[in-house]
Amino acid sequence: MEPTTGGKSRYHHGDLRNALIEAALELAAEGGPERVVLREAARSVGVSPTAAYRHFGGQGDLLEAVKVRGQQSLADSMLEAVRVLPPLDDPGEEAVRRAVAIGRGYVRFAIEHPGLYRTAFCRTPMEERREGDFDGLQVPEERPEYAAFVHLSDTLDALVAAGRMRPENRPAAEIAAWSTVHGLALLILDGPLALLPPDQRDTVIEGTLTAIVAGLTRRG
Repeated sequence: MEPTTGGKSRYHHGDLRNALIEAALELAAEGGPERVVLREAARSVGVSPTAAYRHFGGQGDLLEAVKVRGQQSLADSMLEAVRVLPPLDDPGEEAVRRAVAIGRGYVRFAIEHPGLYRTAFCRTPMEERREGDFDGLQVPEERPEYAAFVHLSDTLDALVAAGRMRPENRPAAEIAAWSTVHGLALLILDGPLALLPPDQRDTVIEGTLTAIVAGLTRRG
């Protein structure tokens, strides 16, 4: 390890790469993707930029690592929103409630972690190099940055399996649902819905999520 010339080092173990990512996550939480700077992360953990560049080829590589962590955290929030609910005996009702819950977990993550949420959806050089991996309908499930999308897809499949969504309505339903929830999150973070007091904001969230799922599961 190469220490910096100022400040007390926060780096006390052998995994410098992970320490840099953790520091960059804090930077992202403070100010979004623009704050993720490799030299800043190095300074935060108490090592030189030279040491940091041994683990990341440049700014874009660090930003990609933080983006992936942000997507994983978003997916975890979606699953946690489902996990805290008591189980229901009716599979159909369970599937509907799960669909509302993952949307709630999605928006909650955006509200509670706006900087990391924005970073989770920023464009990175690596993402541009692998253009075409995500075609809007099929994603490589082993890729952690697509975990939130996979959870959404699984939830929609559960609606079909439980008889709550017509099979002919299933194709591309991910895009409709995702676009609506993501748009809602951005309106709350950066749009006029940011002016709502928390109780009214929560009412809007629940009403929007209920309307989305009602549309997906309508029979006529």
